Amino acid sequence: MAAAVHSSSLSAEKAKDLLDHRDQNSQRSSLSISHSNRASFTDRPIDKTSIEETERGERAQSQIQKDDDKQLNIFRRVTRFLRHYGIETHGITPTSPEQRTDNRIYQLFWLWFSANFNILAFSTGTAGPAFFGLGMWQSLVIIAVVDLVTAVVPAYFALFGPKLGTRGMVQCRFSWGLVYYGSKLPSLLNAFSNQGFLILNCIIGGQALAAVSGKIDDTVGIVIISLISLAVTFFGYQFLHWFESFAWVPSVISFPILIGLAGKHLKPSTFPAVPPPSAASVLSFASFVASSIISWCTLTPDYGVYHDSKAPTLKVFTYVYLGFLLPSIAWHMVGAAFAAAAPGIPSWDAGFEGGTNVGGLLAAVLSPAGGVGKFLLVLIALSTSCACAPTMYTFGLSFMAISSFFARIPRYVFVIVSEAILIPLAIIGAKQFYDTLVNVLSVIGYWSTAFAAIVLAEHFVFRRSFSSTAYPTQNWDKAGLLPPGMAAVFAFCCAFGIIIPCMKQTFYTGPIAGTGSGDVGVFVGWFLAFVVYVPTRMIERRIWPSA
Repeated sequence: MAAAVHSSSLSAEKAKDLLDHRDQNSQRSSLSISHSNRASFTDRPIDKTSIEETERGERAQSQIQKDDDKQLNIFRRVTRFLRHYGIETHGITPTSPEQRTDNRIYQLFWLWFSANFNILAFSTGTAGPAFFGLGMWQSLVIIAVVDLVTAVVPAYFALFGPKLGTRGMVQCRFSWGLVYYGSKLPSLLNAFSNQGFLILNCIIGGQALAAVSGKIDDTVGIVIISLISLAVTFFGYQFLHWFESFAWVPSVISFPILIGLAGKHLKPSTFPAVPPPSAASVLSFASFVASSIISWCTLTPDYGVYHDSKAPTLKVFTYVYLGFLLPSIAWHMVGAAFAAAAPGIPSWDAGFEGGTNVGGLLAAVLSPAGGVGKFLLVLIALSTSCACAPTMYTFGLSFMAISSFFARIPRYVFVIVSEAILIPLAIIGAKQFYDTLVNVLSVIGYWSTAFAAIVLAEHFVFRRSFSSTAYPTQNWDKAGLLPPGMAAVFAFCCAFGIIIPCMKQTFYTGPIAGTGSGDVGVFVGWFLAFVVYVPTRMIERRIWPSA
Protein backbone atom coordinates (compact mmCIF):
# COMPACT_ATOMS: atom_id res chain seq x y z
CA MET A 1 0.00 0.00 0.00
CA ALA A 2 2.88 2.30 0.83
CA ALA A 3 4.33 1.48 -2.57
CA ALA A 4 1.07 2.40 -4.20
CA VAL A 5 0.93 5.68 -2.37
CA HIS A 6 4.52 6.43 -3.31
CA SER A 7 3.82 5.58 -6.93
CA SER A 8 0.76 7.85 -6.95
CA SER A 9 2.77 10.69 -5.40
CA LEU A 10 5.48 10.35 -8.06
CA SER A 11 2.87 10.35 -10.81
CA ALA A 12 1.28 13.52 -9.42
CA GLU A 13 4.63 15.31 -9.20
CA LYS A 14 5.51 14.20 -12.74
CA ALA A 15 2.18 15.46 -14.02
CA LYS A 16 2.74 18.77 -12.24
CA ASP A 17 6.21 19.10 -13.78
CA LEU A 18 4.78 18.41 -17.23
CA LEU A 19 2.07 21.05 -16.73
CA ASP A 20 4.61 23.65 -15.48
CA HIS A 21 6.85 22.91 -18.47
CA ARG A 22 3.93 23.38 -20.86
CA ASP A 23 2.95 26.69 -19.22
CA GLN A 24 6.52 27.97 -19.50
CA ASN A 25 6.64 27.05 -23.19
CA SER A 26 3.29 28.76 -23.69
CA GLN A 27 4.54 31.95 -21.97
CA ARG A 28 7.73 31.93 -24.05
CA SER A 29 5.65 31.50 -27.19
CA SER A 30 3.34 34.31 -26.12
CA LEU A 31 6.26 36.60 -25.33
CA SER A 32 7.85 35.71 -28.64
CA ILE A 33 4.68 36.55 -30.54
CA SER A 34 4.22 39.77 -28.55
CA HIS A 35 7.80 40.77 -29.23
CA SER A 36 7.38 39.95 -32.90
CA ASN A 37 4.23 42.07 -33.13
CA ARG A 38 5.90 44.95 -31.28
CA ALA A 39 8.87 44.79 -33.60
CA SER A 40 6.57 44.69 -36.60
CA PHE A 41 4.65 47.76 -35.30
CA THR A 42 7.74 49.80 -34.51
CA ASP A 43 9.31 48.93 -37.85
CA ARG A 44 6.25 50.36 -39.63
CA PRO A 45 6.79 54.07 -40.60
CA ILE A 46 4.55 56.59 -38.79
CA ASP A 47 2.70 59.03 -41.08
CA LYS A 48 3.49 62.24 -39.21
CA THR A 49 1.78 64.37 -41.85
CA SER A 50 -1.49 62.51 -41.35
CA ILE A 51 -1.27 62.92 -37.58
CA GLU A 52 -0.51 66.65 -37.90
CA GLU A 53 -3.40 67.14 -40.32
CA THR A 54 -5.75 65.35 -37.94
CA GLU A 55 -4.64 67.48 -35.00
CA ARG A 56 -4.87 70.63 -37.12
CA GLY A 57 -8.39 69.70 -38.17
CA GLU A 58 -9.41 69.07 -34.56
CA ARG A 59 -8.07 72.47 -33.48
CA ALA A 60 -9.79 74.19 -36.41
CA GLN A 61 -13.06 72.46 -35.51
CA SER A 62 -12.63 73.57 -31.91
CA GLN A 63 -12.21 77.16 -33.12
CA ILE A 64 -15.42 76.90 -35.16
CA GLN A 65 -17.28 75.69 -32.07
CA LYS A 66 -15.92 78.62 -30.06
CA ASP A 67 -17.13 81.02 -32.75
CA ASP A 68 -20.61 79.47 -32.59
CA ASP A 69 -20.70 79.80 -28.82
CA LYS A 70 -20.02 83.54 -29.07
CA GLN A 71 -22.98 84.20 -31.38
CA LEU A 72 -26.39 85.24 -30.13
CA ASN A 73 -28.67 82.24 -29.61
CA ILE A 74 -31.10 83.44 -32.26
CA PHE A 75 -28.49 83.00 -35.01
CA ARG A 76 -26.78 79.74 -34.01
CA ARG A 77 -29.11 77.34 -35.79
CA VAL A 78 -29.08 79.47 -38.96
CA THR A 79 -25.29 79.66 -38.82
CA ARG A 80 -24.91 75.88 -38.63
CA PHE A 81 -27.37 75.45 -41.50
CA LEU A 82 -25.48 77.93 -43.72
CA ARG A 83 -22.09 76.42 -42.87
CA HIS A 84 -23.39 73.04 -44.01
CA TYR A 85 -23.80 74.55 -47.49
CA GLY A 86 -20.33 76.09 -47.57
CA ILE A 87 -21.19 79.64 -46.54
CA GLU A 88 -18.54 81.31 -44.38
CA THR A 89 -19.70 81.92 -40.83
CA HIS A 90 -16.39 82.87 -39.21
CA GLY A 91 -16.39 86.27 -37.53
CA ILE A 92 -13.56 88.55 -36.47
CA THR A 93 -11.74 86.12 -34.17
CA PRO A 94 -8.14 85.82 -35.44
CA THR A 95 -7.61 82.63 -37.40
CA SER A 96 -5.18 80.12 -35.91
CA PRO A 97 -2.06 78.87 -37.75
CA GLU A 98 -3.98 75.61 -38.29
CA GLN A 99 -6.57 77.56 -40.29
CA ARG A 100 -3.98 79.50 -42.32
CA THR A 101 -2.90 76.79 -44.73
CA ASP A 102 -4.02 78.00 -48.18
CA ASN A 103 -0.82 78.27 -50.22
CA ARG A 104 -2.51 79.82 -53.28
CA ILE A 105 -0.93 83.20 -52.64
CA TYR A 106 -1.53 84.18 -56.27
CA GLN A 107 -5.21 84.55 -55.33
CA LEU A 108 -4.30 87.83 -53.64
CA PHE A 109 -3.13 89.23 -56.97
CA TRP A 110 -6.32 88.27 -58.79
CA LEU A 111 -8.53 89.53 -55.97
CA TRP A 112 -7.09 93.04 -56.05
CA PHE A 113 -6.60 93.05 -59.81
CA SER A 114 -10.32 92.31 -60.27
CA ALA A 115 -11.35 94.79 -57.59
CA ASN A 116 -9.46 97.62 -59.31
CA PHE A 117 -9.83 96.72 -62.99
CA ASN A 118 -13.19 98.43 -63.40
CA ILE A 119 -14.83 101.74 -64.15
CA LEU A 120 -14.48 103.17 -60.66
CA ALA A 121 -10.77 103.46 -61.40
CA PHE A 122 -11.73 104.88 -64.82
CA SER A 123 -13.90 107.52 -63.14
CA THR A 124 -11.06 108.45 -60.78
CA GLY A 125 -8.89 109.24 -63.79
CA THR A 126 -11.61 111.30 -65.47
CA ALA A 127 -11.72 113.63 -62.46
CA GLY A 128 -8.38 115.20 -63.47
CA PRO A 129 -9.69 116.96 -66.59
CA ALA A 130 -13.42 116.98 -65.70
CA PHE A 131 -13.31 118.21 -62.10
CA PHE A 132 -9.84 119.66 -61.45
CA GLY A 133 -9.40 121.33 -64.86
CA LEU A 134 -6.12 119.58 -65.75
CA GLY A 135 -4.91 118.66 -69.23
CA MET A 136 -4.24 115.11 -70.31
CA TRP A 137 -0.45 115.13 -69.91
CA GLN A 138 -0.53 116.76 -66.49
CA SER A 139 -3.10 114.19 -65.36
CA LEU A 140 -1.07 111.26 -66.70
CA VAL A 141 2.13 112.34 -64.94
CA ILE A 142 0.34 112.81 -61.62
CA ILE A 143 -1.38 109.43 -61.97
CA ALA A 144 1.87 107.60 -62.74
CA VAL A 145 3.77 109.06 -59.78
CA VAL A 146 0.97 108.75 -57.23
CA ASP A 147 -0.04 105.21 -58.21
CA LEU A 148 3.54 103.91 -58.08
CA VAL A 149 4.08 105.31 -54.58
CA THR A 150 0.73 104.83 -52.86
CA ALA A 151 0.14 101.20 -53.92
CA VAL A 152 2.85 100.32 -51.39
CA VAL A 153 0.51 101.10 -48.47
CA PRO A 154 -2.36 98.63 -49.09
CA ALA A 155 0.16 96.03 -50.25
CA TYR A 156 2.04 96.19 -46.95
CA PHE A 157 -1.16 96.09 -44.91
CA ALA A 158 -2.09 92.88 -46.75
CA LEU A 159 0.77 91.13 -44.91
CA PHE A 160 -1.11 91.32 -41.61
CA GLY A 161 -3.73 88.87 -42.90
CA PRO A 162 -1.63 85.73 -43.47
CA LYS A 163 1.09 86.61 -40.96
CA LEU A 164 -1.21 87.30 -37.99
CA GLY A 165 -4.60 85.93 -39.04
CA THR A 166 -6.22 89.20 -38.02
CA ARG A 167 -8.84 91.25 -39.83
CA GLY A 168 -7.86 94.86 -40.45
CA MET A 169 -9.96 96.34 -37.66
CA VAL A 170 -8.75 93.68 -35.22
CA GLN A 171 -5.07 94.16 -36.07
CA CYS A 172 -5.36 97.89 -35.38
CA ARG A 173 -6.21 97.10 -31.74
CA PHE A 174 -2.47 96.57 -31.18
CA SER A 175 -2.02 100.31 -31.64
CA TRP A 176 -5.50 101.76 -31.02
CA GLY A 177 -6.50 99.52 -28.09
CA LEU A 178 -10.05 98.85 -26.91
CA VAL A 179 -10.60 101.58 -24.31
CA TYR A 180 -10.98 105.36 -24.70
CA TYR A 181 -12.89 104.59 -27.94
CA GLY A 182 -9.62 103.27 -29.40
CA SER A 183 -10.23 100.86 -32.28
CA LYS A 184 -13.97 101.54 -32.16
CA LEU A 185 -13.32 104.86 -33.91
CA PRO A 186 -11.57 103.51 -37.05
CA SER A 187 -13.96 100.53 -37.12
CA LEU A 188 -16.94 102.87 -37.29
CA LEU A 189 -15.25 105.09 -39.88
CA ASN A 190 -14.31 102.05 -41.95
CA ALA A 191 -17.87 100.77 -41.96
CA PHE A 192 -19.12 104.11 -43.30
CA SER A 193 -16.23 104.37 -45.76
CA ASN A 194 -16.93 100.98 -47.27
CA GLN A 195 -20.56 101.88 -47.65
CA GLY A 196 -19.41 105.03 -49.46
CA PHE A 197 -17.31 102.94 -51.85
CA LEU A 198 -20.29 100.69 -52.48
CA ILE A 199 -22.47 103.66 -53.33
CA LEU A 200 -19.93 105.01 -55.84
CA ASN A 201 -19.46 101.66 -57.55
CA CYS A 202 -23.18 101.01 -57.84
CA ILE A 203 -23.80 104.49 -59.25
CA ILE A 204 -21.16 104.01 -61.95
CA GLY A 205 -22.27 100.48 -62.80
CA GLY A 206 -25.91 101.58 -62.85
CA GLN A 207 -25.15 104.50 -65.17
CA ALA A 208 -23.28 102.21 -67.55
CA LEU A 209 -26.13 99.68 -67.68
CA ALA A 210 -28.64 102.48 -68.25
CA ALA A 211 -26.51 103.80 -71.12
CA VAL A 212 -26.82 100.44 -72.91
CA SER A 213 -30.57 100.63 -73.25
CA GLY A 214 -33.14 103.36 -72.88
CA LYS A 215 -35.50 100.82 -71.31
CA ILE A 216 -33.76 100.92 -67.94
CA ASP A 217 -32.64 103.90 -65.90
CA ASP A 218 -29.86 104.44 -63.36
CA THR A 219 -32.05 103.13 -60.55
CA VAL A 220 -32.61 99.71 -62.16
CA GLY A 221 -28.91 99.47 -62.99
CA ILE A 222 -27.98 100.26 -59.38
CA VAL A 223 -30.31 97.53 -58.09
CA ILE A 224 -28.83 94.94 -60.49
CA ILE A 225 -25.23 95.71 -59.49
CA SER A 226 -26.06 95.70 -55.79
CA LEU A 227 -27.84 92.33 -55.97
CA ILE A 228 -24.89 90.68 -57.73
CA SER A 229 -22.57 92.06 -55.05
CA LEU A 230 -24.87 90.77 -52.32
CA ALA A 231 -24.87 87.25 -53.77
CA VAL A 232 -21.06 87.07 -53.97
CA THR A 233 -20.48 88.56 -50.53
CA PHE A 234 -23.07 86.43 -48.75
CA PHE A 235 -21.16 83.22 -49.49
CA GLY A 236 -18.01 84.63 -47.87
CA TYR A 237 -14.25 84.42 -48.09
CA GLN A 238 -13.63 81.32 -50.21
CA PHE A 239 -16.35 82.05 -52.75
CA LEU A 240 -15.25 85.67 -52.99
CA HIS A 241 -11.69 84.59 -53.80
CA TRP A 242 -12.99 82.12 -56.38
CA PHE A 243 -15.22 84.76 -57.98
CA GLU A 244 -12.44 87.35 -58.18
CA SER A 245 -10.08 84.80 -59.75
CA PHE A 246 -12.21 84.82 -62.92
CA ALA A 247 -14.27 88.01 -62.80
CA TRP A 248 -11.47 90.09 -64.33
CA VAL A 249 -11.64 88.24 -67.67
CA PRO A 250 -14.54 90.21 -69.27
CA SER A 251 -12.94 93.53 -68.32
CA VAL A 252 -9.55 92.53 -69.70
CA ILE A 253 -11.16 91.44 -72.98
CA SER A 254 -13.10 94.71 -73.21
CA PHE A 255 -10.16 96.98 -72.39
CA PRO A 256 -8.08 96.64 -75.61
CA ILE A 257 -11.24 96.86 -77.74
CA LEU A 258 -12.16 100.07 -75.92
CA ILE A 259 -8.69 101.49 -76.58
CA GLY A 260 -8.83 100.40 -80.22
CA LEU A 261 -12.17 102.12 -80.84
CA ALA A 262 -11.01 105.31 -79.12
CA GLY A 263 -7.53 105.35 -80.64
CA LYS A 264 -8.40 107.25 -83.82
CA HIS A 265 -9.81 110.11 -81.73
CA LEU A 266 -6.88 110.40 -79.32
CA LYS A 267 -4.69 112.74 -81.36
CA PRO A 268 -3.25 116.17 -80.46
CA SER A 269 -5.84 118.11 -82.47
CA THR A 270 -8.66 116.51 -80.48
CA PHE A 271 -7.63 117.83 -77.10
CA PRO A 272 -8.76 121.39 -76.39
CA ALA A 273 -6.23 123.84 -75.03
CA VAL A 274 -6.22 124.21 -71.25
CA PRO A 275 -4.52 126.89 -69.19
CA PRO A 276 -1.36 125.93 -67.27
CA PRO A 277 -2.36 124.03 -64.14
CA SER A 278 -2.12 125.74 -60.80
CA ALA A 279 -0.26 124.17 -57.91
CA ALA A 280 -3.58 123.88 -56.11
CA SER A 281 -5.12 121.81 -58.93
CA VAL A 282 -2.09 119.53 -59.16
CA LEU A 283 -1.96 118.88 -55.41
CA SER A 284 -5.71 118.44 -55.14
CA PHE A 285 -5.82 115.84 -57.92
CA ALA A 286 -2.77 114.07 -56.49
CA SER A 287 -4.48 113.96 -53.10
CA PHE A 288 -7.64 112.62 -54.71
CA VAL A 289 -5.83 109.80 -56.54
CA ALA A 290 -3.80 108.96 -53.43
CA SER A 291 -7.01 108.66 -51.42
CA SER A 292 -8.46 106.20 -53.93
CA ILE A 293 -5.47 103.85 -53.42
CA ILE A 294 -4.44 104.31 -49.77
CA SER A 295 -7.98 103.89 -48.48
CA TRP A 296 -7.87 100.21 -49.51
CA CYS A 297 -5.38 99.58 -46.68
CA THR A 298 -8.21 99.08 -44.21
CA LEU A 299 -9.52 96.17 -46.31
CA THR A 300 -6.48 94.25 -47.53
CA PRO A 301 -5.73 92.31 -44.30
CA ASP A 302 -9.22 90.78 -44.40
CA TYR A 303 -8.53 88.69 -47.49
CA GLY A 304 -5.44 86.77 -46.41
CA VAL A 305 -6.50 85.39 -43.04
CA TYR A 306 -6.79 81.82 -44.38
CA HIS A 307 -3.66 81.95 -46.52
CA ASP A 308 -0.34 80.36 -45.61
CA SER A 309 1.23 82.09 -42.61
CA LYS A 310 4.67 80.87 -43.74
CA ALA A 311 4.44 82.41 -47.21
CA PRO A 312 7.43 84.67 -48.03
CA THR A 313 6.74 88.28 -47.09
CA LEU A 314 8.10 89.63 -50.36
CA LYS A 315 5.92 87.24 -52.37
CA VAL A 316 2.72 88.34 -50.63
CA PHE A 317 3.67 92.02 -50.90
CA THR A 318 4.55 91.78 -54.61
CA TYR A 319 1.35 90.01 -55.56
CA VAL A 320 -0.80 92.61 -53.81
CA TYR A 321 1.29 95.59 -55.00
CA LEU A 322 0.97 94.52 -58.64
CA GLY A 323 -2.69 93.70 -58.09
CA PHE A 324 -3.24 97.37 -57.22
CA LEU A 325 -0.73 99.07 -59.49
CA LEU A 326 -1.43 97.45 -62.87
CA PRO A 327 -5.21 97.93 -63.06
CA SER A 328 -5.20 101.30 -61.30
CA ILE A 329 -2.61 102.94 -63.50
CA ALA A 330 -4.22 101.52 -66.66
CA TRP A 331 -7.78 102.66 -65.96
CA HIS A 332 -6.73 105.95 -64.33
CA MET A 333 -4.77 106.92 -67.43
CA VAL A 334 -7.49 105.86 -69.86
CA GLY A 335 -10.07 107.78 -67.85
CA ALA A 336 -7.93 110.93 -67.90
CA ALA A 337 -7.29 110.64 -71.65
CA PHE A 338 -10.96 110.08 -72.54
CA ALA A 339 -12.20 112.90 -70.30
CA ALA A 340 -9.61 115.31 -71.70
CA ALA A 341 -10.60 114.43 -75.28
CA ALA A 342 -14.38 114.50 -74.70
CA PRO A 343 -14.91 118.28 -75.25
CA GLY A 344 -13.35 117.95 -78.72
CA ILE A 345 -15.56 115.00 -79.80
CA PRO A 346 -19.28 115.92 -79.94
CA SER A 347 -20.60 112.37 -79.42
CA TRP A 348 -18.34 111.81 -76.43
CA ASP A 349 -19.18 115.20 -74.94
CA ALA A 350 -22.90 114.50 -75.29
CA GLY A 351 -22.54 111.11 -73.61
CA PHE A 352 -20.38 112.55 -70.84
CA GLU A 353 -23.11 115.13 -70.11
CA GLY A 354 -20.73 117.87 -69.08
CA GLY A 355 -18.57 115.54 -67.00
CA THR A 356 -21.31 113.94 -64.93
CA ASN A 357 -21.99 110.58 -66.62
CA VAL A 358 -19.08 108.16 -66.82
CA GLY A 359 -21.27 105.37 -68.17
CA GLY A 360 -22.50 107.66 -70.92
CA LEU A 361 -18.91 108.48 -71.93
CA LEU A 362 -18.05 104.78 -72.23
CA ALA A 363 -21.24 104.14 -74.21
CA ALA A 364 -20.29 106.92 -76.65
CA VAL A 365 -16.78 105.49 -77.11
CA LEU A 366 -18.15 101.99 -77.78
CA SER A 367 -21.10 103.08 -79.95
CA PRO A 368 -19.27 102.55 -83.30
CA ALA A 369 -19.12 98.82 -82.48
CA GLY A 370 -22.92 98.56 -82.48
CA GLY A 371 -24.33 95.53 -80.67
CA VAL A 372 -20.86 94.29 -79.76
CA GLY A 373 -20.14 97.64 -78.13
CA LYS A 374 -23.31 97.41 -76.06
CA PHE A 375 -22.41 93.90 -74.98
CA LEU A 376 -18.94 95.06 -73.92
CA LEU A 377 -20.46 97.94 -71.98
CA VAL A 378 -22.66 95.48 -70.09
CA LEU A 379 -19.55 93.45 -69.17
CA ILE A 380 -17.73 96.59 -68.03
CA ALA A 381 -20.73 97.69 -65.98
CA LEU A 382 -21.09 94.31 -64.29
CA SER A 383 -17.37 94.38 -63.41
CA THR A 384 -18.16 96.94 -60.73
CA SER A 385 -19.43 94.04 -58.61
CA CYS A 386 -15.77 92.95 -58.36
CA ALA A 387 -15.08 96.06 -56.28
CA CYS A 388 -18.43 96.03 -54.48
CA ALA A 389 -18.04 92.50 -53.09
CA PRO A 390 -14.88 93.11 -50.99
CA THR A 391 -16.19 96.42 -49.67
CA MET A 392 -19.52 94.91 -48.66
CA TYR A 393 -17.68 92.02 -46.99
CA THR A 394 -15.45 94.36 -44.97
CA PHE A 395 -18.42 96.55 -44.04
CA GLY A 396 -19.77 93.67 -41.97
CA LEU A 397 -16.43 92.85 -40.35
CA SER A 398 -15.90 96.51 -39.43
CA PHE A 399 -19.28 96.71 -37.75
CA MET A 400 -18.51 93.53 -35.81
CA ALA A 401 -15.31 95.15 -34.51
CA ILE A 402 -17.14 98.17 -33.08
CA SER A 403 -18.42 96.37 -29.98
CA SER A 404 -18.63 92.93 -28.41
CA PHE A 405 -22.39 92.94 -29.00
CA PHE A 406 -22.01 93.45 -32.75
CA ALA A 407 -19.32 90.75 -32.77
CA ARG A 408 -21.98 88.25 -31.70
CA ILE A 409 -24.07 89.00 -34.79
CA PRO A 410 -22.99 86.88 -37.80
CA ARG A 411 -21.26 88.48 -40.76
CA TYR A 412 -24.00 87.51 -43.20
CA VAL A 413 -26.54 89.64 -41.30
CA PHE A 414 -24.46 92.77 -41.87
CA VAL A 415 -24.26 91.96 -45.58
CA ILE A 416 -28.05 92.23 -45.76
CA VAL A 417 -27.98 95.46 -43.71
CA SER A 418 -25.42 96.92 -46.11
CA GLU A 419 -27.64 96.07 -49.08
CA ALA A 420 -30.61 97.79 -47.46
CA ILE A 421 -28.59 100.99 -46.92
CA LEU A 422 -26.85 100.87 -50.29
CA ILE A 423 -29.71 100.99 -52.77
CA PRO A 424 -31.56 104.16 -51.62
CA LEU A 425 -28.37 106.15 -50.98
CA ALA A 426 -26.89 105.20 -54.37
CA ILE A 427 -30.07 106.31 -56.12
CA ILE A 428 -29.87 109.70 -54.38
CA GLY A 429 -26.11 110.10 -54.93
CA ALA A 430 -26.40 109.41 -58.67
CA LYS A 431 -28.09 112.78 -59.19
CA GLN A 432 -24.83 114.67 -58.43
CA PHE A 433 -22.18 112.13 -59.34
CA TYR A 434 -18.91 114.08 -59.33
CA ASP A 435 -19.69 115.94 -56.14
CA THR A 436 -20.50 112.57 -54.56
CA LEU A 437 -17.37 110.92 -55.98
CA VAL A 438 -14.88 113.59 -54.92
CA ASN A 439 -16.43 114.21 -51.51
CA VAL A 440 -16.68 110.53 -50.55
CA LEU A 441 -13.21 109.51 -51.75
CA SER A 442 -11.53 112.57 -50.27
CA VAL A 443 -13.13 112.23 -46.84
CA ILE A 444 -12.25 108.53 -46.80
CA GLY A 445 -8.70 109.47 -47.74
CA TYR A 446 -8.36 111.96 -44.89
CA TRP A 447 -9.01 109.52 -42.09
CA SER A 448 -7.55 106.38 -43.71
CA THR A 449 -4.16 107.98 -44.36
CA ALA A 450 -3.90 109.16 -40.75
CA PHE A 451 -4.99 105.69 -39.63
CA ALA A 452 -2.38 104.03 -41.84
CA ALA A 453 0.38 106.28 -40.50
CA ILE A 454 -0.45 105.31 -36.91
CA VAL A 455 -0.61 101.55 -37.59
CA LEU A 456 2.64 101.59 -39.58
CA ALA A 457 4.39 103.69 -36.92
CA GLU A 458 3.43 101.09 -34.32
CA HIS A 459 4.64 98.27 -36.53
CA PHE A 460 7.97 99.70 -37.69
CA VAL A 461 9.00 101.61 -34.55
CA PHE A 462 7.68 99.38 -31.75
CA ARG A 463 6.61 95.89 -32.92
CA ARG A 464 9.20 95.44 -35.71
CA SER A 465 8.11 91.94 -36.75
CA PHE A 466 5.09 89.71 -37.33
CA SER A 467 6.03 87.25 -34.56
CA SER A 468 3.65 86.04 -31.87
CA THR A 469 5.81 87.89 -29.34
CA ALA A 470 5.37 91.19 -31.16
CA TYR A 471 1.67 90.56 -31.78
CA PRO A 472 0.13 88.22 -29.16
CA THR A 473 -3.08 87.74 -31.12
CA GLN A 474 -4.63 85.67 -28.33
CA ASN A 475 -5.11 89.02 -26.53
CA TRP A 476 -7.13 90.54 -29.38
CA ASP A 477 -10.23 91.03 -27.20
CA LYS A 478 -8.56 91.60 -23.81
CA ALA A 479 -8.54 95.35 -23.22
CA GLY A 480 -6.15 95.14 -20.26
CA LEU A 481 -3.46 93.46 -22.36
CA LEU A 482 -3.75 95.86 -25.31
CA PRO A 483 -2.50 99.45 -25.55
CA PRO A 484 -4.80 102.00 -23.90
CA GLY A 485 -5.15 103.69 -27.29
CA MET A 486 -4.68 107.22 -25.97
CA ALA A 487 -1.60 107.80 -28.12
CA ALA A 488 -3.44 106.71 -31.28
CA VAL A 489 -6.54 108.77 -30.57
CA PHE A 490 -4.45 111.83 -29.67
CA ALA A 491 -2.34 111.53 -32.84
CA PHE A 492 -5.49 111.05 -34.92
CA CYS A 493 -7.11 114.16 -33.44
CA CYS A 494 -3.93 116.17 -34.03
CA ALA A 495 -3.88 114.99 -37.64
CA PHE A 496 -7.43 116.20 -38.16
CA GLY A 497 -6.48 119.45 -36.49
CA ILE A 498 -4.30 120.17 -39.54
CA ILE A 499 -6.41 118.27 -42.12
CA ILE A 500 -9.50 120.45 -41.63
CA PRO A 501 -7.75 123.78 -42.44
CA CYS A 502 -6.18 122.08 -45.49
CA MET A 503 -9.42 120.62 -46.87
CA LYS A 504 -10.91 121.79 -50.14
CA GLN A 505 -14.30 120.23 -50.83
CA THR A 506 -17.55 121.40 -52.35
CA PHE A 507 -19.05 121.53 -48.85
CA TYR A 508 -16.08 123.21 -47.12
CA THR A 509 -12.78 124.93 -47.89
CA GLY A 510 -10.31 125.37 -45.04
CA PRO A 511 -8.39 128.60 -44.46
CA ILE A 512 -5.05 127.12 -45.58
CA ALA A 513 -6.55 125.54 -48.71
CA GLY A 514 -8.30 128.85 -49.39
CA THR A 515 -4.97 130.65 -49.79
CA GLY A 516 -4.30 128.67 -52.98
CA SER A 517 -2.42 125.64 -51.66
CA GLY A 518 -5.05 123.19 -52.87
CA ASP A 519 -6.30 120.17 -50.96
CA VAL A 520 -3.22 118.86 -49.15
CA GLY A 521 -5.06 117.39 -46.18
CA VAL A 522 -4.10 113.80 -47.02
CA PHE A 523 -0.37 114.55 -47.09
CA VAL A 524 -0.14 116.73 -43.97
CA GLY A 525 -2.46 114.38 -42.06
CA TRP A 526 -0.20 111.40 -42.78
CA PHE A 527 2.91 113.27 -41.70
CA LEU A 528 1.51 114.74 -38.49
CA ALA A 529 -0.14 111.48 -37.38
CA PHE A 530 3.18 109.64 -37.67
CA VAL A 531 5.22 112.38 -35.99
CA VAL A 532 2.82 112.80 -33.06
CA TYR A 533 2.14 109.11 -32.50
CA VAL A 534 5.74 107.96 -31.98
CA PRO A 535 6.63 110.12 -28.93
CA THR A 536 3.18 109.82 -27.34
CA ARG A 537 3.29 106.05 -27.75
CA MET A 538 6.71 106.00 -26.05
CA ILE A 539 5.17 107.79 -23.07
CA GLU A 540 2.22 105.39 -23.10
CA ARG A 541 4.54 102.37 -23.06
CA ARG A 542 6.43 103.77 -20.06
CA ILE A 543 3.21 104.11 -18.09
CA TRP A 544 1.77 100.77 -19.27
CA PRO A 545 4.80 98.54 -20.00
CA SER A 546 2.67 95.46 -20.68
CA ALA A 547 0.85 97.24 -23.52
